[in-house]
Amino acid sequence: MTLEELVGSNSTEKKMETVSQALEELLVAAQRQDCLTVGVYESAKLMNVDPDSVVLCLLATDEEDEDDIALQIHFTLLQAFCCDNDINILRVSGVRRLAQLLEEDTEDSNGNEPRDLHCILVTNSTVQPLQCQALQNISSFCEESRCGNQWVPFLELQDG
Repeated sequence: MTLEELVGSNSTEKKMETVSQALEELLVAAQRQDCLTVGVYESAKLMNVDPDSVVLCLLATDEEDEDDIALQIHFTLLQAFCCDNDINILRVSGVRRLAQLLEEDTEDSNGNEPRDLHCILVTNSTVQPLQCQALQNISSFCEESRCGNQWVPFLELQDG
C-alpha cells in the first residue's frame, strides 16, 4: 500500500465516521420533531401521498436480512421511487444501532413485534422545517456519492 492509498483510506474512514455521526444526530433530532416515518409499508404509503415532504430515505439491513427476497424487492421499488422524485437515499447496516438511537425495544412488554426499522423516512414539514447541520451533511454526502456514480451510498453504523 502506498502512502497516498493509506492517507486516502484514512480520510475516507474519517469522512464515513463523520457522516455516521451526522446521521445519528439527524435521526434523534427528527424523532424529537416528529419528522420520522418508520417501516417499509408506512414509508411507501407516505411517499405515495406526499413525496415532497421526504428529505431522506434510509434503508437498513443486517447480514441476516440479505436473503430476505421480499425486503430486497421492497428496497428496489423504494429506491426507484426515490430516484424518480429526487429523494436522497442511504443504505445502512446496523439495525440494532438504529433501535438504540430511536429507543426501540426489541420486544415490548406484551410480547408484540418491534417496529420495522428496515425503512425510515426523514420528512420536512412546511410548517416547521427541519433545520440542522446534520441534514445538510447527509445531503452533501449523498450528492457527492451520486457524482461518483454511487447512486445509493452505503454506511455502516457502529453499536454505541
